[in-house]
Amino acid sequence: MERTAILCDLLGVRYPLMQGGMAHISDARLAAAVSNGGGLGIISAASGNPEQVAAQIDEARALTDKPFGVNIMLRGNNIDEIAKLVVEKKVAVVTTGAGSPAAYIPMWREAGVKVIPVISTAAMAQLMEKSGADAVVAEGTESGGHVGEMTTMALVPQVCDAVQIPVIAAGGIADGRGVAAAFMLGACGVQIGTRFLAATECNVHPEYKARLLKAKDTSTIVTGKRLGHPVRSLKTAFSRGYAKVEYTDISDEDLEAMAVGTLRAAVVDGDPKRGCFLAGQISGMVNQEQPAAEMIAEIMEQAGRLLGTQF
Repeated sequence: MERTAILCDLLGVRYPLMQGGMAHISDARLAAAVSNGGGLGIISAASGNPEQVAAQIDEARALTDKPFGVNIMLRGNNIDEIAKLVVEKKVAVVTTGAGSPAAYIPMWREAGVKVIPVISTAAMAQLMEKSGADAVVAEGTESGGHVGEMTTMALVPQVCDAVQIPVIAAGGIADGRGVAAAFMLGACGVQIGTRFLAATECNVHPEYKARLLKAKDTSTIVTGKRLGHPVRSLKTAFSRGYAKVEYTDISDEDLEAMAVGTLRAAVVDGDPKRGCFLAGQISGMVNQEQPAAEMIAEIMEQAGRLLGTQF
């Protein structure tokens, strides 16, 4: 497919598939495994300070000679330093979330870094195109972690109609059927997060993987809308408790405090009571742990078979 070939050339990868930048999860080992499997692995910069992010980039370089990227959450800490770090480290791709990266795009583009913001509306996609982005990830509300309002099915074709740059679909994609559907909606590629939680190379606590593998189609919940940053996670003691008090007379400050440290409690400690286990609506489709490269090959083979092509 010509559209997917354009994205593969842009990213320097075999398959038009990116791994999501999941905070505290997307580390060097997972990113390198995805890149070695033919996709574009992503390191999350939200998991540490600039020195730690630099160490992750160096580790990924030791594990793969393929391109990989760094995801930067623009409302995080040390953003200016990390924005400069990816230039110094000659990272191939930067993906961004939680705001507009327009202030950093000229610096990144001048250094040859490909810039791919994650967006949730067609208007934001147009703004990113005007700002100089190389592509956008159109992420639907089916995804895990921070979510917007629109579904992938509705969002992707409208974004494709709104911009000329490549559009990468995300949210609710776990296998070749989702990939094929994304391409039929006009996307040039896909971004996958939740399924990679079950990758052999993923560092999450065994309890996290066990909960994902037991999940069903109705196993996720969205909380945090009241504070303006809704998050999708597995239904747990924490998420149910948060949902129960979210629209009571609890103060915004106390509500915000409830979530502090809960992702780390899930990823590192596997705490079933305190942890917030971020995951998308396709959790019920993830039923085995396997190497990332095996996942990618399986996904792309199925997509190719459905589309009558070979990737």
